[in-house]
Amino acid sequence: MHTFIKITLLFSCIIAWSCSDVHAQAGQSNVELANQYFSTNDFDKAVIYFEKAYDQDPLGTYPNYLKCLISIKDYDKAEKVIKKQSKKFPTDQSLKVDLGNLYETQGESEKAKKVYLDAIKNLPSDMNQINVLGSTFLQRQLFEYAAQTYLQGRRTLKGAYPFSFELAEVYAQQSKPTEMVNEYISLLEFSPTYLPNIQTILQNKIANDLSGTLSDIIRQAVLRKIQKNPQETSYSEFLYWLFLQEKDYESAFIQAKSLDNRLSESGDRPISLGRLCVNNQEYETAEKCFQYVVDKGKENKNYVIAKMELINAVNLRITNSGTYTHADLLKLEGDYNTTLNELGKNVTTAPIIRGYAHLEAFYLHKTDEAIALLLETLDFPNMGSQFIADCKLELADIYVFSGQVWDAALLYGQVDKDFKNDATGREAKFRNARLSYYLGEFEWAKGQLSVLKAATSQLISNDALALGLLISDNTNEDTTTDALLLYAHADLLSFQNKDSLAFLALDSLLKLFPNNSLTDEVWYKKAQILKKEGKFNAAVPFLQDIIDKYPEDILADDALFQLAVINEDNLNDKDKAKVLYEQLITKYPGSLYVVDARKRFRILRGDKVN
Repeated sequence: MHTFIKITLLFSCIIAWSCSDVHAQAGQSNVELANQYFSTNDFDKAVIYFEKAYDQDPLGTYPNYLKCLISIKDYDKAEKVIKKQSKKFPTDQSLKVDLGNLYETQGESEKAKKVYLDAIKNLPSDMNQINVLGSTFLQRQLFEYAAQTYLQGRRTLKGAYPFSFELAEVYAQQSKPTEMVNEYISLLEFSPTYLPNIQTILQNKIANDLSGTLSDIIRQAVLRKIQKNPQETSYSEFLYWLFLQEKDYESAFIQAKSLDNRLSESGDRPISLGRLCVNNQEYETAEKCFQYVVDKGKENKNYVIAKMELINAVNLRITNSGTYTHADLLKLEGDYNTTLNELGKNVTTAPIIRGYAHLEAFYLHKTDEAIALLLETLDFPNMGSQFIADCKLELADIYVFSGQVWDAALLYGQVDKDFKNDATGREAKFRNARLSYYLGEFEWAKGQLSVLKAATSQLISNDALALGLLISDNTNEDTTTDALLLYAHADLLSFQNKDSLAFLALDSLLKLFPNNSLTDEVWYKKAQILKKEGKFNAAVPFLQDIIDKYPEDILADDALFQLAVINEDNLNDKDKAKVLYEQLITKYPGSLYVVDARKRFRILRGDKVN
């Protein structure tokens, strides 16, 4: 009796469980159940529910329904579903690709080919349907059929739209760069307004071109177009842009002149190019750009701008060379005088007056003349507040140079106050702290620098951190500050461009305080001075000593990077530079120089770097 009751209860539970499952399933739609089974790859069950749901929602259920049928190899049913779908949606060209793909799955390649070609041959004159068929072929990686689709579409639409963007992408997928480039370039015949779009696309392609051949292919394609149609300026614009991508500034200048003449641009393009050259330290090409505009004559709207940019470029070329002579500086001084006599001293020419004052003070040691120039400039009416601050900072630096430290501190303080929450104000605060350091007021300087460590400007915070650490490391309770006082004095002499005196002070420090904690700082400062003077071979041993003897100190990565740059840029030892960059990347992965070192290393290795 008890056994019978137990069996009855068990049977009742099973029935109840079954009924609850049925009711649970009934609560779900066929589509939900189908997708649930589909997500777990239970295609046999999924296909049952897809079949029930298909007529109610053919558009939503078709893709997964077809995948289920193919997965369970019910090819006959799959073919019927595709053809049924085609009747429901006769303009959906992707369905023909589904049918061809089904035949290919069954090993019937010729049958598939016939379907594909029929689909292409019978394309309607509808841009949307052409794109659907082409993109479906592309998604299936049927590149040849995708290309044929777009070419057929080009013929069908009879020039209304060339499908060049689409074809170019197909050729890109096929690794056919020449065909890809030709399609992009040919778009300019259809409409020159596509030029910015094409340039953006190709800029990304060039950046990712590991072979490094794409730029040459583009150049050759554009040159062929220019030869065939020299009057079409869009090709010249394209070539100019390409020269800029390659940083071939000399060729870009030639092209800029040509375009300027043909389009009557009054020198706007050469001036923009010249400024770009200045930013990239291509000073000679920059001078050619500005001189070209100057030669257009005083009537030209850009004449004054070009004259000012020209003298600035000449200044940077000479003073950054490290090999200038006193005669070079005197000639530059004469050029400034001539330019200012012609253009006058006013708000417009204030930027070159500031450059002139810097030359007079820091290179020709004519501080009185420099101070007079800046004081005169500060009295000009309608001067912008930012430029006034810049002039005050320049004037304060010259006061430091000439020993008028209290006047310098006053001006730094004014700018700090006027631009309290601005990068200019933080720069003024840093320079004021640096002045205190020069004067041996280390505790006050340290306090100001600690405020700047959290500055949003990376350059300022790094400079503040470096100077703060220098002071902290050399003002411990168990050491005197005599060595730091002498080093700060040498630093000041270097700031004043009195490099020979700075070098002597550094030599004295090493003799008076042998094995001092400042030794690596002294070597680094010597290397900087020698590099500034163009004595690159002489700078190398000091940097190498830091790397070898102080590998764990804060200047080790600085020295390693500077040594690599000297070998690459000045000693033309690319192999040595490559080894040094790699050493920096691996040994000092947290260094601020890693990003630049990695980029330089990749270029030396032959990688294509944008």
